[in-house]
Amino acid sequence: MPRKIIIDTDPGQDDALAILLALASPELQVLGIVAAAGNVPLALTGKNIRKVCELAGRPDIKVFAGCEGPMQGSLFTAEYVHGASGMDGADLPEPTMPIETKHGVDFIIETLMREEAGSVTICTLGPMTNLGTALQKAPEIASRISQVVLMGGGLFEGGNVTPAAEFNIFVDPMAAEIVFASGAPIVMMPLDVTHQVLTTKARVAAIKALATPVSEAVVGWLEFFERFDEAKYGTEGGPLHDPNVIAYLIRPELYSGRLCNVEIETQSALTKGMTVADWWGVTDRQKNATFMRDVDADGFYALLTERLARLQA
Repeated sequence: MPRKIIIDTDPGQDDALAILLALASPELQVLGIVAAAGNVPLALTGKNIRKVCELAGRPDIKVFAGCEGPMQGSLFTAEYVHGASGMDGADLPEPTMPIETKHGVDFIIETLMREEAGSVTICTLGPMTNLGTALQKAPEIASRISQVVLMGGGLFEGGNVTPAAEFNIFVDPMAAEIVFASGAPIVMMPLDVTHQVLTTKARVAAIKALATPVSEAVVGWLEFFERFDEAKYGTEGGPLHDPNVIAYLIRPELYSGRLCNVEIETQSALTKGMTVADWWGVTDRQKNATFMRDVDADGFYALLTERLARLQA
């Protein structure tokens, strides 16, 4: 039986690839996709999700709008990385599929309460506002979650939006704190992993060789998206963050890490959004997250390319 998942996302070119990977994989059943405010505001992320679903030939996927901003403070966005649309680099038509009328937070709660306990995995690819709000509104859902698999945080790699903080956690540290304290099983894909998964010329060329409308859009996204991080890090290609969440669900053997305690800094102006990971076990705090540190990058790109080839829309 395919694994049931809810995707909570803020596309973003890398989020778009994660959605495509999920929709191309029979191991996964996407129950719905919830738009988060993050890389760009909510109106654009909801539109971008539907564009990706239609590109994949899946207008049947239910898409919900979530929260418009973080649980506290104002929204910080990343058009400087992703472009004004959030998915610059590919010119996709305006979506025709509808956005659902139900609020995304209510969809998360109702789905977890309806489905068998322990049967639904939550995949958060952006700020965790929607899941944090759902847990605050209905804390009983925590025990019904199979896993929360998230892209966010960092330890040895530091941060990518401040010296200490990764973007997704920085945008809504309160929501992250609620999720990490919820007791739900957590698997993290931090910058320590995603910075190993680089969009080298050879890997992008392999996707381009698929010669489909999907691969054409993907290459456009990658070529736009990678320009920022190539200049920033001085690497050949940029890191591809969010698809690691989906790849882990399909091929967990590609990743390795350890269970440790992870706490979220919410107060300090200097380290707001930092994921304080007790990798070496120097405290007696309860271990609450599997923190991934290594990935088979070639295996990841082989999986991604093979699955993208299945989408002929």
